[in-house]
Amino acid sequence: MAAGAGVALASPAVRAQAAPRVVVIGGGFGGASLARALKREDPGIAVALIEPSGHYTACPLSNAVIAGMREMKAQHFGYAGIEDDGIVHIQQKAVRVEPDQRRVVLADEVRLSYDRLVVAPGIDLNFEAIPGYDEAATQLMPHAWKAGEQTLLLRRQLEAMEDGGLVVISAPANPFRCPPGPYERASLIAHYLKTHKPRSKILILDAKDAFSKQRLFEAGWGALYPGMIEWVGLSFGGAVTGVDAGTRTLRTEFGEHRAAVANIIPPQRAGAIAALAGVADRTGWCPIDPVTFESRLVPDIHVIGDAAIGGAMPKSAFTANAQAKACASAVIALLRGRDPGEPKLINTCYSLLAPDYGISIAGVYTPQNGLLAEVDGAGGTSPLDAPAAVRAEEAAYGEAWFETITTEAFG
Repeated sequence: MAAGAGVALASPAVRAQAAPRVVVIGGGFGGASLARALKREDPGIAVALIEPSGHYTACPLSNAVIAGMREMKAQHFGYAGIEDDGIVHIQQKAVRVEPDQRRVVLADEVRLSYDRLVVAPGIDLNFEAIPGYDEAATQLMPHAWKAGEQTLLLRRQLEAMEDGGLVVISAPANPFRCPPGPYERASLIAHYLKTHKPRSKILILDAKDAFSKQRLFEAGWGALYPGMIEWVGLSFGGAVTGVDAGTRTLRTEFGEHRAAVANIIPPQRAGAIAALAGVADRTGWCPIDPVTFESRLVPDIHVIGDAAIGGAMPKSAFTANAQAKACASAVIALLRGRDPGEPKLINTCYSLLAPDYGISIAGVYTPQNGLLAEVDGAGGTSPLDAPAAVRAEEAAYGEAWFETITTEAFG
C-alpha cells in the first residue's frame, strides 16, 4: 500500500475520532504478528505498520538455503494478508520518533500520531566491534545474519570453494539473535561439504565458553560429521580480535586462521530506530516492563522481539511471535482502561543438523523481579540418546512450525 494511505492516521479528521491509534515499526515476525493480533482481538483499533520493504525475508530455515537444501524464494513473504486485515502498510522508513507529541516521522517528513507505539526493529550488526570488519568486508566475509543477498553470497562462496578448503565461522558473545543459529549453520554446511567436498573442514571460533544445545550439537556432529567440525571456545582462543578481509584471515589472542570461506557473525544491537526513539540503553538493547513490554525509558512505547531485553527469554522468531501476542493483549487493555494480565510465554527453537535430523529446546517464561524468568522444570531439550526416527520427527516439526508461524504473521 502506498505511503499516502497511512497519512490518514495523522489527519485532523482521524485524530478527532475515538478509535485508538497504534503504530507499529517493523514488519518482521514481531511487528507483523502484533499488528494482526491487535486487529483480530480489537477491530476498533486503527493499526498502521511501518515497513519500507514490500516483502519480508525470513531468517529461520535460511541456513538450509546456504547449504543448498532450500531456495531463497521460500523465505519471502508479502504483506497482502496484513493489508486484507484492515491494517495500513506504510512502505516507508521511520526516521524519527517524537515521544512528547506521540508522533512517528517518516522519510518524507509525514508525521503519524499514535496513542501507543510498538517498536519491533529486530537487530542491527555492530560493525565497530571487530577491527577490520565493516560493511565493505561483508562482501568478502559475509555475515549472512540478515537473510537475503548475504545468504546467497555465502552459498556461492561455498559452491566455489575447492574440496579441502577450510570454512571458518565466527560466533559472537551473548546476547545475539538466534543463539543456536551459528551451530545449526555449521551443521548444515557440514552436510553440504560431506556430500560435495568431503575433504573440507569447519572451524567455529566462539566468543563464549558454552552455547545453546551444545551437548546435542556435539553428539550430532560426532554421529553425522566425525572429524569435520572443530569448535574453539573463548578460553582456548575462540574470540576473534580482528580480521583481514582481503586474505580472509581471522585473528585471535592465540593466533591467526586463514579461511577459504569466512562467515563472520558480529555482535549485535537493537535496530537503529530504537536508539532514535530513546528506548535503547547503553547496552544497545531495550529495557522493558515484562508484563506490558512498555519501554522503561519512554512512556507509551512498547518494544518486542530481538530488540528487547527479555531476561532469560532468547531472541528468536518464536519469541518475537509470542511477545507480539502478549504485547497486543496488554496494549488493548491499556487503551481500553483495563489492567493488563500477567503473561506466560513459550519459546521453542528447532535446529537442523541434516535434512532428517532435528533437535529442539523449549522454555516457559513469566515476569519475575522485573525480567522474564524461565519457569523451572517447564521446558527442556531433545533427549540426548533419541533414535533416528525421533530426530527425523523433530526435523519435520521444525518445518511445520515454520509454516504455522509465517501463516500467522503474514497470512
